Amino acid sequence: MSTSKRLVVNLSETLYSEFNKALEKDCKKRSEFIREAIILYIEEKKRLNYIEEMKQGYLEMAELNLEIADMGFEIDMKDFKEYEAKLSESDLSNDNSSEKRRYILC
Repeated sequence: MSTSKRLVVNLSETLYSEFNKALEKDCKKRSEFIREAIILYIEEKKRLNYIEEMKQGYLEMAELNLEIADMGFEIDMKDFKEYEAKLSESDLSNDNSSEKRRYILC
């Protein structure tokens, strides 16, 4: 018992002509050509569907990713401001005398 199924396809004259030209160019039998075309079509549809799912995932995650990035930026800025405050309060000795001077960062 064969696991193959028979398929009947109606084509316009133009498409049928293009189909025959492609058969001649590829030197393939009709059934082989159609089988490969169906496989390529299905694979391409799966690829496009995967791309669309990835796009949706990135769009759904965009807001969360932005919030996470903002949290990291806020922490970095807090640390930077603390560093600047400590740096501006540091006393450094003057080379010409033993007096200490303060540096204020703007």
